[in-house]
Amino acid sequence: MAKIEMKTPLVEMDGDEMTRILWALIKEKLLLPFVDLKTEYYDLGLKKRDETNDQVTIDSAEATKRLGVAVKCATITPNADRVKEYDLKEMWKSPNGTIRAILDGTVFRTPITVKGIEPCVKNWVQPITLARHAYGDVYKNVEIRVPGAGKAELVFTDENGTETRKLIQEFKGPGVVQGMHNLDASIESFARACFQFALDEKKELWFGTKDTISKTYDARFREIFETVYEADYRTKFEEEGITFFYTLIDDAVARIMKSKGGMIWACKNYDGDVMSDMVSSAFGSLAMMTSVLVSPSGVYEYEAAHGTVQRHYYKHLKGEETSTNPVATIFAWTGGLRKRGELDGLTDLVDFAGRLEKATLETIESGVMTRDLALITTLPKEQVVVKNTGDFIDAIAERM
Repeated sequence: MAKIEMKTPLVEMDGDEMTRILWALIKEKLLLPFVDLKTEYYDLGLKKRDETNDQVTIDSAEATKRLGVAVKCATITPNADRVKEYDLKEMWKSPNGTIRAILDGTVFRTPITVKGIEPCVKNWVQPITLARHAYGDVYKNVEIRVPGAGKAELVFTDENGTETRKLIQEFKGPGVVQGMHNLDASIESFARACFQFALDEKKELWFGTKDTISKTYDARFREIFETVYEADYRTKFEEEGITFFYTLIDDAVARIMKSKGGMIWACKNYDGDVMSDMVSSAFGSLAMMTSVLVSPSGVYEYEAAHGTVQRHYYKHLKGEETSTNPVATIFAWTGGLRKRGELDGLTDLVDFAGRLEKATLETIESGVMTRDLALITTLPKEQVVVKNTGDFIDAIAERM
């Protein structure tokens, strides 16, 4: 069978642990037999990041800006335990955070819905898309472990040397202090990406911060969103019959739980990190959610929204059988290939991405699934066949 041709490579960012195993299996079984796959490869495994002083992460992001489309495997963001485990030079920052800062994008995450896997929130009848700001806040923070009594201040020095100071805390004993920042330009890019995505999808847009408490930081997000909306998007939204809705983040959470779903929910960086896991888990599984970083310059990076599945990887290393769900990683590849096909005018490549997604979902709907889905499926028990990691991917390949 002639393989589907590609014109332009996409950036391939390999990752860590069990998702790295899935990555190789998906390429071997589901992609290479059908597509003349062209990629520019970057190894973002933790050992390689340490070896290159994390330069490989920066290089992969710059390559994405150049080629326009990337597909990323899940990666480890090291903590103190990981530094010891991997004998790292230092506690490297989140590669996702580094890439997002360079691309200045917004992350859109949507649950993958399939017959037989029903949401825990029974009134959610349509997927909820999380739009997560991908710059700043706690992911580019500066922290100090306060050893004892003293004074912590927030100081800004302008280009003329004039200082603005605010007292953070008079410490009577040990504690911690943290500094965060964001940029008007990045917040505006986030707002525009959300408004445009809502128009493209013809879905209402929700946005929430805590501006009643954070009267400067969070309030700036609200101000920019409302300014951009009034200047450039209100008329377009009204023409499409969709709405932009602002409320406090806690009120948004309460309203979301009572809603039917179907909206795009814009969140600040940390809120989006937490809420996307809540939404994906409530719709079925952390391994059943798409994730795409969209840059204002028209650059796209697709990935799975979950982590590296450390527990399964340790079982794999011991030679034990695993039943790891690869669906989100498959959909990262199909998302990247579809976008590459759209940008290059390759209908066959776009169609292939759709067929692979259809084959994946139909495999699950037939009752063949990984253990995480078998535990929550509404299909009759006699119809369900639990497969290990490799056999589930083989079942999708057979259906293809």
